[in-house]
Amino acid sequence: MIASDKTNQMKEIKDEILNLTSSPLYKYRSENNFLPVIGEGNHDADIMFIGEAPGKNEALTGRPFCGASGKVLDELLESVNLKRADVYITNIVKDRPPGNRDPLPEEIKFYAPFLERQIDIIKPKIIATLGRFSMTFILERYGCSEQNKTIGELHGQQVRISTNFGDIILIPLYHPAASIYNRHLKESLMTDIKIVKTLTT
Repeated sequence: MIASDKTNQMKEIKDEILNLTSSPLYKYRSENNFLPVIGEGNHDADIMFIGEAPGKNEALTGRPFCGASGKVLDELLESVNLKRADVYITNIVKDRPPGNRDPLPEEIKFYAPFLERQIDIIKPKIIATLGRFSMTFILERYGCSEQNKTIGELHGQQVRISTNFGDIILIPLYHPAASIYNRHLKESLMTDIKIVKTLTT
């Protein structure tokens, strides 16, 4: 798939989500003049980062991970000489849940097909999930035997998953937001991101 085809397909996803009046979060988005957060980065990226849902800063700008947790993610990328332009960053849920609450199962189910299309367009070699919601979704979606394990057990581990474009590697990471006030989680993230980087060299 050539780059322009990928760009066009991503634009189709964006246009669909912008007009997605059937979304359980559309009314909240409209009432607060928020934007959907589709994703950002390289459509030919080897590494795809998947979080759970946008926060307020993200919903105001339409960009993923641009608030406090985004600064942590940028720091992680910089520590292994990666730039945002090198990777693709998105979330399962494309609209902000009220009050920054966790996404509900029905919201994850509603937005999941868009994420699946993004994965098929980018065809990454590595998916790095950020937090337990995206980890659980990917493990269940691809029928991984590890799907009953916790993020505490699986963070930094390599899980092989089979997609319709071939086998790729999943590496669960803690969510950057969880590390802001927890030094131990920050240290784990700094260690785990090195594993992500080594798999691309």
